[in-house]
Amino acid sequence: MKRLIYNDLLGWKARGDRKPLILLGARQVGKTYILKEFGNKEFKQVIYLNCHQNKFADTLFRDFSVERIITELERYYETKIVPGECIVIFDEIQEVKDGVAVLKYFCEDMPSLHVAVAGSLLGISLKEDESYPVGKVNTLRMYPMTFNEFLLACGRERLVELLDSLDWEQINAFNAVLIDYLRQYYFVGGMPEAVKSFVESNDTQLVREIQHEILDAYMRDISKHTKHKAERIRQLWNSIPAQLARENKKFIFGAVKKGSRAADYEEAIQWLVDAGLVSRVERITAPVMPLKFYCDYSAFKLYFLDCGLLACLSEAPAKDLLLGTNAFVGFKGAFTENYVLQQYKAVTGATPYYYSKDNSTIEVDFLYQNDGRVVPVEVKAEVNVKSKSLNNFVNVDFADKQLKALRVSMKPHIDQGWVENIPLFAAESFFRHQ
Repeated sequence: MKRLIYNDLLGWKARGDRKPLILLGARQVGKTYILKEFGNKEFKQVIYLNCHQNKFADTLFRDFSVERIITELERYYETKIVPGECIVIFDEIQEVKDGVAVLKYFCEDMPSLHVAVAGSLLGISLKEDESYPVGKVNTLRMYPMTFNEFLLACGRERLVELLDSLDWEQINAFNAVLIDYLRQYYFVGGMPEAVKSFVESNDTQLVREIQHEILDAYMRDISKHTKHKAERIRQLWNSIPAQLARENKKFIFGAVKKGSRAADYEEAIQWLVDAGLVSRVERITAPVMPLKFYCDYSAFKLYFLDCGLLACLSEAPAKDLLLGTNAFVGFKGAFTENYVLQQYKAVTGATPYYYSKDNSTIEVDFLYQNDGRVVPVEVKAEVNVKSKSLNNFVNVDFADKQLKALRVSMKPHIDQGWVENIPLFAAESFFRHQ
């Protein structure tokens, strides 16, 4: 399956100041697949070593001698490693001691060799007993498949080209087709195994089984890496769908467990954020750049890494997502926000903010910075786009800022001056061309 991060890998290969690459991402987002695909297509030779439960890998990094490591790899694979022609890929690098730390010495002692490692954020970012090779590695972040990547997997390259053109008149002609694919994506999400299964079988039950297996694997990882706080992380993780279903989506610690306080779960939240399993969207008090200066860290919302996994954990029936029924009206708004955030993060690598007033119900779903301006974003699940909050925010409360808002909904594109509406299925392409 085609992944858009492939172009970033090509850029890394061509860099004159290239360093060993760490491809980061949550488990099962496709890191191993894309590195193998990249290696096989772009190099004459690929040395691939999976470090998980591998006795050879357990001893390979016993010291930081790059020359010895290369010699042992050549003997193990009965080949000659030629810099410039070969890429060495270490998978599940977090499973072996000093596997990440040794990258510093590849950078210093053999910079001409292409070295790439893949590992779960659950391991690499959270290792406490090893030094991270700061300044000695390049990093790329990989996310679940975007909507455009889902379309590519479905064989709809021309639709992706159309979306990327931002030719709204032409896009409007395919509105019904794109909405149908979008609802499929709502259910399937962007985990590659789920997407592959859906494309090959069109079996929603099989897709849901795969999603459950992924969620179960995350729970096992939580137990493995956080023995003393695993239960609190699980409680917090399982509370997120209910938290998002509330009209005020601000995260409430007492909703995780009665009587809970921030001190009880802050560490668990940070762990899930560091592991790439959730996004923490924090509140700002004013739409002024830089937004970070106006951040209220005590108020935030939590979203899932993938809308398909959120649907699975929420036990949302396939027909309600695929057919757009009204059975989950109360949850539809939050689910659509999760989708938009997922596309934004995959394109930009950044996390936006949100705005709310303490003394009223006015709330703006997201705000981000782009090209020297602040962009308020409102997400609407269907075609009803009436919103008092966004209008008051832009035209009354902060009229002096001369903001132009973005609305993402099921309605076709229209530019109303103070707000531009784009269809939900075009969110990724729009963010990519900002």
